[in-house]
Amino acid sequence: MAAKKTAVKRATNESKKSAVPKYARIVLKLSGESMQGPQGFGIHSETVHAIARELKDVHALGVQVAIMVGGGNIFRGGRQKGGIEIDRATGDYMGMLATVINALALQDALEKEGVHTRVMSAITMAQVAEPFIRRRATRHLEKDRIVIFAAGTGNPYFSTDTAAALRAMEIKADVILKATRVDGIYDADPEKVTGARFLTEISYRDVLHQNLKVMDATAISLCMDNGMPIVVFNMNEYGNIKRVVLGERVGSTVTPA
Repeated sequence: MAAKKTAVKRATNESKKSAVPKYARIVLKLSGESMQGPQGFGIHSETVHAIARELKDVHALGVQVAIMVGGGNIFRGGRQKGGIEIDRATGDYMGMLATVINALALQDALEKEGVHTRVMSAITMAQVAEPFIRRRATRHLEKDRIVIFAAGTGNPYFSTDTAAALRAMEIKADVILKATRVDGIYDADPEKVTGARFLTEISYRDVLHQNLKVMDATAISLCMDNGMPIVVFNMNEYGNIKRVVLGERVGSTVTPA
C-alpha cells in the first residue's frame, strides 16, 4: 500500500514537473489565414474560437501571451494581383486596418472564454483599441491579460513578421512562436516540392542564405541581432501552442549557429 502511494505521489510530481512552461512570456505570430478556416477567406467563427480556447489553455499555465495578428484573410498589403492597381503604401495601410479587424474578432472570442484581453494598435484609433505603448503593454501582461498587437508597426513597407520581431524585443519576450499551416521549416516548399526535407533546427544565417520563407529577411535579421529564438510549428493541430510552450519537440527552431 505504501509503495502504491509512493508511486502515485511520484507520478503526480512528474506530472507537475512536465506542466512547467519553458517560456514565461511569448509572442505568437498569427497569420490572417489562420483565422479564415475552411472557407478560404474572411473570419471563420469556429476556427477563431478554437484558437481562443487553445490560447486560454496556454494562459492558464501562467504564461504571459502577446499576439501579433496578420490580415491576409481580408486584405494583403502591397499591390493587389488581378485587381485594381493600388499604391504600395496605401495597400499596406489597408492591410494594417485588416489586422485590426482580426484583432477585434480574436479579442471577442477570448473574452467569451473568460480571458481578459487588450488590443493595442500601432495606428491611433481610440474608439476601438489602445495605442501601443511599450510600458503599458508590459503592464497588461504583468496583470495577467493577453495583449493583441494590431496594425503591424504602423508603417508601410514593413510586414507583420517584422512587427512581431520588433514587439518581441520591446516587451522582452522569451520566444517568437510562428504559426503556419505546415509542420515547421523545410528546405523547400513542402506544398509544392515532393520530398522537401524537414529541418528540426536551423541558424538565422542559414535561413537568410538559403532564402527560406520562414519570416521575411528584416524580421530574421532583427531576431539574429538580438538572439531571439523562433519556433515554427503547425497551427492546424490543436494543442501545438501548449506543447511548444511546455518545451516539447514540436516544429522547427531558429537559433544562433
